Amino acid sequence: MSVNIGRPVLQRVPRGRPTGIAKGPVDVISVADPGPKRVEDGAGVSGVTGDHIGDGRHHGGSDQAVYAFAREELDAWATTLGRELPDGMFGENLTTTGLDVDASEVGDVWHVGTAVLEVRGPRVPCATFAERLGERGWVKRFAAHGRSGVYLQVNQPGQIRPGDSITVTPSGSGLDVPTLLRAFLGDPDAARAALDSGALAEHRAAELAATAGRG
Repeated sequence: MSVNIGRPVLQRVPRGRPTGIAKGPVDVISVADPGPKRVEDGAGVSGVTGDHIGDGRHHGGSDQAVYAFAREELDAWATTLGRELPDGMFGENLTTTGLDVDASEVGDVWHVGTAVLEVRGPRVPCATFAERLGERGWVKRFAAHGRSGVYLQVNQPGQIRPGDSITVTPSGSGLDVPTLLRAFLGDPDAARAALDSGALAEHRAAELAATAGRG
C-alpha cells in the first residue's frame, strides 16, 4: 500500500542521537542486503536506500533490512488509541494491505516488485518506538498484543512501489513470528519451540539458548 523511508530527526529518546523511525511515504524504494549490523559514520545500515538507522547496535543489518507492517493492524490500533495513524507511523518500510503479515513464518519468501525478501523475525518494541507513539506503557502494550509486523532480509535486490503485489512462498518452518516474539521476550516454552524448529540462524539460536534452559 505504501513504501516509506525515515530521514534523521531528533527525539527525546534516544537522547542526542537522530532516529529514522519517523517514516513517510515515497514513490519507490530500492532495497539491497546491507550486510552485518554495524555503525558507519555514526549511524546504522539499512536495507532501504536513504532510510536512516539511528541505533546501529540494535537495528539494521541483514536480519532487519526491511520492516513490514499491515495497514489492517494500524487501523485496529487507530481505533484503540482514538487517533489517526498514517502509513509509516510505526516505522515500517512497507505498509501492506490484504496480507496477514503476522501469520508469517520464519523463512517465508516474499516476491514484491523486483525484489525478493525473506521473513527473519519480529519487531521487538523499544524506547524509541514508545517515544514516537507517546502512549503510556506502549512497549508493554505493543508486546502483549503480539502482532509486531516482520523484519525481512533482502535475498535479491530490487525496487518496490505502492501497488506492487506480494507473492509469498511458504517456508514450512512452522515457526511463526508471534512465537518468536514471545521467545525474545523471555518465554521459555516459546524459546524451546523456536530452537526445535531449526529455522533460526546460528546467532539467533545462541541468543535464545539461555531462555530455553539450554545455556
